[in-house]
Amino acid sequence: MKITHTTQDMEKYKGDMITYFVHQQGKKVPVCDNKFVQDTVKLAFKAGDFSGKEGETLLFYPSGQGKLPAKRVLVIGLGKAEEGKSNNGATPSDVWRDNYRRAGGKVSETARKTRTEKILVVVPASFILDKQETIECISEGLILGAYQFRKYKKTKEEDETPGTIKEILLFTEKANKAVLQGLNRGKNAALAGCAARDMANEPGNVWTPTRFAEFGRKLARTYNFTCKVLSKTDMLRFKMGGILGVNSGSAQPPKMVILEYRTAPRNPTLLLVGKGLTFDSGGISLKPPKGMEEMKFDMCGGAAVLGAMQAIGEEKPKNINIVAIVPATENLPGPSALKPGDIITIYGGKTIEVVNTDAEGRLILADALAYGIKQYKPKAVVDLATLTGAVIIGLGHHRTGLLSNDDELARKILAAGDRCGEPLWRLPLGPEYSKQIKSKVADIKNVGNRAAGTITAAAFLQEFVGETAWAHLDIAGTAYNFTDKPYTTQNGPSGIGVRTLLELVRKWK
Repeated sequence: MKITHTTQDMEKYKGDMITYFVHQQGKKVPVCDNKFVQDTVKLAFKAGDFSGKEGETLLFYPSGQGKLPAKRVLVIGLGKAEEGKSNNGATPSDVWRDNYRRAGGKVSETARKTRTEKILVVVPASFILDKQETIECISEGLILGAYQFRKYKKTKEEDETPGTIKEILLFTEKANKAVLQGLNRGKNAALAGCAARDMANEPGNVWTPTRFAEFGRKLARTYNFTCKVLSKTDMLRFKMGGILGVNSGSAQPPKMVILEYRTAPRNPTLLLVGKGLTFDSGGISLKPPKGMEEMKFDMCGGAAVLGAMQAIGEEKPKNINIVAIVPATENLPGPSALKPGDIITIYGGKTIEVVNTDAEGRLILADALAYGIKQYKPKAVVDLATLTGAVIIGLGHHRTGLLSNDDELARKILAAGDRCGEPLWRLPLGPEYSKQIKSKVADIKNVGNRAAGTITAAAFLQEFVGETAWAHLDIAGTAYNFTDKPYTTQNGPSGIGVRTLLELVRKWK
């Protein structure tokens, strides 16, 4: 899909659809700048069909009336301008950013249903956000809302397949620097999110650890990153017992993909680590069959990290160095697989009693965290993982669980999530939780009891970060089946984490 800016006369647009946005005006008719559209809005308002409520749509066909040459006109309601109250830390500006994002998604949703291929979107002259933020968020919603994954659909029913959007023009009267920067920021973030969705949507027999390595090398070539891929031989040499143990039941060789974006030695280094479990059967502690096909999504943390690196490559931030690590493997019950009760040694020498082989993500993350911190000495570390079912019980599919040993880093991540519509909720850490993972036969065990499962999983990871500022994002509830929004309506991967990490980098000081 091509998305660009235009200043051409909107009333001469002859494409498939032209879109306007209006605010709800209480008992008054919503106001649109185009008089012909305004007349139709007024008729719809009087009929009780359209009031401009947030997410409300009005679609009509002007052809033959001599007013607008476009085939369709779509009017999207934005709600009342005074609405946008803070929500659990999100500012009114954050709320409106997501309102515009949702509005953009609603445009794409309607376009796909009507098989519309070419759209002109009239960017509202918002007095709530500045022009840059307005066009940025609408662009994100348009691209994310247009996303489809139909690579393996070779046949289709006559009325099954929604249309594919091919071209979007964003209209403003002037093409100044703020407008173009907003469009580029929205495009970079959304396309990176779509890249993460593509990775996650691939089946486990296609998206293997080797494919993670190939994608990392492709990013390195495209954006001049440094890429290093640790092989099984390297892992044996480094005594990475976590990823080697999890991989021991699989025929697919493990990979640890490492990307480096460097600016200057004086700048701080941010380490990003993403869980790359390309398929998780649970190992010997086998998962129940129902829903196991969704375990191809267990690599969404790794996908988010590489997606963020794609956007970072596009934007090239100047004040920060970034290292991304994705430990990638399968977890299968092969003849040499880890068994409950086995003891393994993580990079750096700490021993782990493996109580449950289905608590495998923390084992591969432990190696990646310990290795990354020792080798790259980062100022801060953020890891993302579809780690625990417990986080879904606690937070549902609406917020990512956040646990951290550093209040300032946690604050930055919470703010980043609010700005990009990927909200998080911070959970506590403390020695009382770490006691639950003490082992009688090794340094620690990989699961505690059932209570506070998300927290004890993070307490396990905390064992491998030392004094480094660190935050853990448990995305098990949000990486797929995330809150239903017009730009995340597909039942599948959301690309969660990509835009949060990008926003964190953008605001880093």
